[in-house]
Amino acid sequence: MPDQTVARRYATAVFSLAKERGAIDAVGRDLHTALGTIQSDPVIDRFYRSPVIDRGEKQRLFEKSFAALDDIALHTTLLLIKKRREALLAPIVAAYDEMAQAERGAAPMTIRTAKPLPKAELDRMVARLSAAYGKTFDVTVIVEPDLIGGIRVALGDRVIDGTISGRLDGIARLLSTN
Repeated sequence: MPDQTVARRYATAVFSLAKERGAIDAVGRDLHTALGTIQSDPVIDRFYRSPVIDRGEKQRLFEKSFAALDDIALHTTLLLIKKRREALLAPIVAAYDEMAQAERGAAPMTIRTAKPLPKAELDRMVARLSAAYGKTFDVTVIVEPDLIGGIRVALGDRVIDGTISGRLDGIARLLSTN
C-alpha cells in the first residue's frame, strides 16, 4: 500500500506538469510506450529493475533509448531510476490513466462477450448506457468464449451480467442453498 501512495504522488506531479503544458494525451501515450518497451522483454525488464546496475549507466542508456519521448515522460522514467524506484512505473502509469480519464469526464466500462459484437450494436449499447448514466465511457471490449453467450458489462463496481454462464452460476448457487 505505501508503494501505491508514492506512485499516486508521482502520477499527480506528472499529471500536473502534463496538464500545464496541455500534453496530457502525449505524456500518457509516452508513459505507456516506455512501460510497454520495458515490459516487452524480460532482459530489459530485469536490467531496468536491477538495483546492482550503476544508476548513471542505466540513466544514460534509457535517455538514449527513449530520447523521442515527451520530456515529461522521459524525465519521469529517469527520475525513477535516480531514486531507485523503478518498480513504481507501472502503478504510476495506471494512476496517471485514472487521472486523465477523470479529466475527460469519462468512466471505465468493460464489456465481455462470448463472441465479437458488430460495431453498430456495440455503439448503440454504449450510447444507451451513456444516456442512462449521464456519463461518457472509455470502453474496453474483451471476448471470452467461456461466457457461452450474452454480455457482461462492468461500470466501475457495478456489473450487469446477461451471460449464460452467469445465469448457470446463479442456478447452481440457488440449488446449493436449497
